[in-house]
Amino acid sequence: MKKIIYIIFASFILLSCEDALVESPKSLAVETFYNTPAEVESAIAAIYTPLRDPGCMGGLYPTQLECYTDYGYGRGSHAVLSNFQGLDGSNQTRIGGFWDKFYLSIRNANIVIKNAPNGKKLSAAEVAKYTAESKFLRAFTYFTMVRNWGGVPIRTEENMTVQNIKRNTADEVYQLIYSDLLFAESNLPDSPSIAGKPSKWAAKSLLADVYFYQGKNAEARDKAKEVILSGKYSLVPVTTADDFSKIFGPEVITTPEEIFYLKFSRLGSSQGFGYLMYLNHSGTKYYGGGGYYTVFSTTSNPVIAGWDKNDLRYSLWYPYNIGLGSNSILTKKFVDPLAPNANGGGNDFPLYRYTDILLLYAEADCRALGSISDDAIEKLNMVHRRAYGKNPVLAEATVDFKISDYNKDSFIDLVIRERGYETQFEAKRWHDLKRTGKVKEIIKAATGKDVADKHLLWPIPVSELNYNSAIDPAKDQNPGY
Repeated sequence: MKKIIYIIFASFILLSCEDALVESPKSLAVETFYNTPAEVESAIAAIYTPLRDPGCMGGLYPTQLECYTDYGYGRGSHAVLSNFQGLDGSNQTRIGGFWDKFYLSIRNANIVIKNAPNGKKLSAAEVAKYTAESKFLRAFTYFTMVRNWGGVPIRTEENMTVQNIKRNTADEVYQLIYSDLLFAESNLPDSPSIAGKPSKWAAKSLLADVYFYQGKNAEARDKAKEVILSGKYSLVPVTTADDFSKIFGPEVITTPEEIFYLKFSRLGSSQGFGYLMYLNHSGTKYYGGGGYYTVFSTTSNPVIAGWDKNDLRYSLWYPYNIGLGSNSILTKKFVDPLAPNANGGGNDFPLYRYTDILLLYAEADCRALGSISDDAIEKLNMVHRRAYGKNPVLAEATVDFKISDYNKDSFIDLVIRERGYETQFEAKRWHDLKRTGKVKEIIKAATGKDVADKHLLWPIPVSELNYNSAIDPAKDQNPGY
């Protein structure tokens, strides 16, 4: 089934290009290429491609962020990241690659946004749908960038041919993100046309996360509650640690808790999830492509040591001596023994799943109200029950948290801890810690290391500084670089 999904995606490109070449050599020009649904679909597929690249969200990007956590450590050329003192040359080159791929995705979105409205064989509804998907992906990409770099140059369909563009402020970037997401929310379909496409509920989830990251807690809570009350999502039951393969396994097409994922397949090296190469060790045979075991932890890490061993999520860690001591452990959250090569993992990358929304709602509600509501603790308990193999929607006295045991601050700390357990290796922890303002405190407690201010934002890449004369390399660069 996963192969079928990717064949459909590929067919948008192959069929439309084949027809275009038959018609005339000029048929790929802008004025003639965005006229039919198949042509626009192929253009939209090009928005996803840079994001899914192994050098971006398909591998190196989540690896980079997982080296910044309180529960994990980087190895090899990524080891310096776990010192929290900023980026060395090798890692500056890597993040420069992310920058280029993010802007390529944005460029491809801009092309669709600009040209789809002129499509001669597109209905108004189709134009709105395709524009909404493109704006959703553009908003997602800019949200990723603004959290990692702060303000960045805003490139839209209006200035896409301009080379020299100033560095916009973070607030200006957020204004564009909100504008894009409000349009996407109103014009995306109620259900995705195919697994991996966004729906209006994906737009609401992303919008809730943007509000959340900016500290707009009431807005974040209300938007998350819309997703919850839609009734479209539920938690996949888990009774043993092996059942997590029903959520994260390489054979999974979709699940009731999937809101928006980047989809991958073993169909070919260009379609697979290369991230698994950085998580696994070749000796375990958990990944058919081998393994760099770039990110690991130890049983003495305070987060790991303090984790209740009855929590089934803890069982996703397993001991394996990687040559750094007998207490080293690796994760098997994402494994694919049948992957054909280094970039051939069949697993998907969960950007937004139902657990994200439940935990976001619990924390945002408490922050907005200044107290713990029954609804907030219930949403937290749903995730917690599932983690212990219980029915998520039935009260369970043996594992449920109780309001009487917490105040506002300790409840928020509890939710942040649970989010850390739940989203391990999903490239979310670092941004969560930055959002709370407790990143230095939490990292210090777990690793004994101080987080340098320069580590909080990545440097504007040399590639941008060299070719964009509107950015001053001294005045516009992030602090410390």
